[in-house]
Amino acid sequence: MDRLAALERWLETRVPPGCYALAPASADASFRRYFRVSFPCTSQPSVIAMDAPPEKEDSRPFVRVATLMQAAGLHVPAILAQDLDQGFLLLSDLGTRTYLAELDDASADALFRDALDALVKWQLATAPGALPPYDAALLRRELDLFPDWYLSRHLGISLDAADREMLERAFALLIASATAQPQVFVHRDFMPRNLMVSDPNPGVLDFQDAVIGPVTYDVVSLFRDAFVSWPEERVLDWTIRYWEKARRAGLPVAADFADFWRDFEWMGMQRHLKVLGIFARINYRDGKPGYLADTPRFVRYVREVASRYAAFAPLLALFDRIENRAQRAGYTF
Repeated sequence: MDRLAALERWLETRVPPGCYALAPASADASFRRYFRVSFPCTSQPSVIAMDAPPEKEDSRPFVRVATLMQAAGLHVPAILAQDLDQGFLLLSDLGTRTYLAELDDASADALFRDALDALVKWQLATAPGALPPYDAALLRRELDLFPDWYLSRHLGISLDAADREMLERAFALLIASATAQPQVFVHRDFMPRNLMVSDPNPGVLDFQDAVIGPVTYDVVSLFRDAFVSWPEERVLDWTIRYWEKARRAGLPVAADFADFWRDFEWMGMQRHLKVLGIFARINYRDGKPGYLADTPRFVRYVREVASRYAAFAPLLALFDRIENRAQRAGYTF
């Protein structure tokens, strides 16, 4: 059965019949699709229809996390109707102005201030057992995407025994750092593309993969983003602002900012390696090549962090060798 036709039949029982228009609302790295439903013959505000094929996407976490975020005081889409068996949701529309589109040198401080206020609310609402744990097994599965999909599938590189052993040591350090951090609610993709300029600000989207995990994870997602990079001085300043907000709010962040910053950087390293693998997988498995264009940003993030910590000097050396091989093979690295 055609998914779009099924969605339209479902919508006809929930919106004014014969008086709506459907248009794509956003792209997604998953199998979910979003459509904006407008009503040209009435004054009714637009809504968003989400199509998540149940054999590929489970919509129940979206509903569960939306409820938790609303209770925490975050601005997330209201669920107006749902059919989880078919994988359809009807949501309130938070608009079209993403942080990613609106951010510039002048607006960034104010927008990120609002984002950090929302993040602190979310973390303060942490309830043990309410969400799955971001545990060592999940962190390791994510890290394995880097050698499996980025190195092997994308670059065609086979690691020798010494390189595999080096990666094992690096991965163990990153996992130990992440699991030792205070554990709080984690959005898991708290980045400008998933934040909307709205009233109240921000609107928060794409939260269905939320977990309970390291306190630095969402902060590093916000400031070391997949699609926009900032000067290190501004990242440091914004991270200090978060740390100060978190301490005032009573969140269990490190008492010494230097310790928090190291945790932030190492958490970022885990995320950056994972994303390199994810972007390659999205290309080769899912046929969505656009994300590969942003892999150089993550390579740069990894190299910058690795250069600051002696423990990751061997990883930096591996990236040096990979870059030389990739350039000779004609890859964009």
